[in-house]
Amino acid sequence: MMRPALLGLVILAGCSQTARDDVTRSAARSVVTRVVVERFPGVPVQPAIDCIIDNASGPELLGLASDSMLGPTAATTESVIRIASRPDTVRCLSTRGIAPFLG
Repeated sequence: MMRPALLGLVILAGCSQTARDDVTRSAARSVVTRVVVERFPGVPVQPAIDCIIDNASGPELLGLASDSMLGPTAATTESVIRIASRPDTVRCLSTRGIAPFLG
C-alpha cells in the first residue's frame, strides 16, 4: 500500500508547475500558520502569513511544506523567524498593519 505522502508526490509529479506551486504554498502556509499563532500571539495572522510566504524562497517553501506533515519543528520555527526578520518581510508586515507588533 502506498503511503499518503508518497501518493501525494506521485500525484504532484503529474501536475503543472502552477499546480505544484499552489500545493507547495498551501502546505507551507499551514505550518507557518501554526508557528505564527504559537510564537506571535496577538499578531494579525493572515497578513503575517501572507508576508512570510511571499518572501520565502523556493527552497524555503519546499522545506516548510515538508514540515507541514510532521511539524512544526524547531527548524520550522527558526525558518519562519528568519524569513519574518528580512527587510522585505518587515516592510510587508509594516504595510499590513502589523507595525505595532514589530517592536
